[in-house]
Formats: sequence, structure tokens, C-alpha cells
Amino acid sequence: MPPSAFQRRLPVLAVLAVCIGAGSAAALAWTNPTPEEYRAHAGEQLVAFASRELCDEKGLPMVLRLWIRDCPGLIASQQSTLADLAGRFTTRWNFVVGSVYTTRIGGQELLPGFAIPHAEVVTLAVAGRFVLLRTETSAGGSE
Repeated sequence: MPPSAFQRRLPVLAVLAVCIGAGSAAALAWTNPTPEEYRAHAGEQLVAFASRELCDEKGLPMVLRLWIRDCPGLIASQQSTLADLAGRFTTRWNFVVGSVYTTRIGGQELLPGFAIPHAEVVTLAVAGRFVLLRTETSAGGSE
């Protein structure tokens, strides 16, 4: 009995599905962000976090607020330093098509009696993008 038209198309569809899947996996692997790209991203995020934590009225002691005129600008000028700091405290799980970065930072003393707040950030890196999965801070907050 000769194979039906459906049976003849089945191997072609299977090969096409495998090719599409392999192509998609290769594209995701190619666009998987590098640790250097993550450090740059983390530096931007740390600038935003530090600005929120330190530059409001409860962040810095009164004496420092009088002395520092442009708190957000001062923190933004330290973006590369913050990015390097994040790189030192980050672990990466590389799954080829994507990566999971976990950054645990905080507790380092900036001034006598003034330490960086603790934070843990879990980020998914896939297709050239960073997706925040979880954030925990020393205040006990979680997002």
C-alpha cells in the first residue's frame, strides 16, 4: 500500500520543526547577554537604587545633605564604579540560550556608621534583554 499524502508530509514537517527549533536556539544563544553587558546594566540599576535610597530626606545624614548639593549627579558619576562593584558580587548561571544573574551586594561601609544597604537581585538575561525576576533589600522589602 503506498503512503498517503499525510504520511509523506510528516517527515518534512518534522525536519522543518527541528530546523526552526535549532535556529531559534542558535538565535537565543547568539543574543545571550555577556557578563560585561550585565555589569553595565547593573551599574545603571544601582545608580537608580542608590539615588532612591540615599538622596531622599531619610537617606543621608543632615550634615552630608548640606554638603552634597547634587546627590543624584554624584551617584550617577559613580556608575562605572558601581558596575564594577556589581560585577564582583554577581554569579552567573549560563544556560547558553539565556543566563540567570544573581547579585548580592551591601553591608560595605562607606563612611563611619554608614553602610550600603543590603540587596539581592535575580535577573534573567535572554534575547539581548534583562528581565528582573526578584529583588530583596535590607529593609525586608521584596518585589
